[in-house]
Amino acid sequence: MTSLPGDSDSSGTTERPDTAQPQRIACARCGTPADGPQPTWTCSVENGSRHYFCDNCARAHLRAIEGRLDSAWW
Repeated sequence: MTSLPGDSDSSGTTERPDTAQPQRIACARCGTPADGPQPTWTCSVENGSRHYFCDNCARAHLRAIEGRLDSAWW
């Protein structure tokens, strides 16, 4: 269905999240940079903030992550 000019569907400048610039993140443990969250990285929410861990750090500390220990403990 098409909208008439001036209809509420055609006004506004809502930006789609998939067209926004990629977010620069770094591993919270070793500092490895990445353009946005990587599919193989681990994301942890600690004290209300997100922490991303690269493949190597996540593998090295897998048991602590599964045990839900804060990254300060490992």
